Amino acid sequence: MPTPENRVVLTIEEAAHRLGIGRTTMYALIKTGQIRTVTIGRLRRVPTFCLDEYVRNLLAEPTHLDHAA
Repeated sequence: MPTPENRVVLTIEEAAHRLGIGRTTMYALIKTGQIRTVTIGRLRRVPTFCLDEYVRNLLAEPTHLDHAA
């Protein structure tokens, strides 16, 4: 049986766990479009590459530490 580490899509809870955030935060990120999902039948899943995409976008955003001396 595939584990979350080697699957192409994850449940919302598995995706949240992989990012180290809570389920509620994960749903908020999905609702605002920061993390994309797919619907398979009646199920909503998060492609693993969308988690990578989200983290890359976070790294591309300037932070307040980038402006520190």
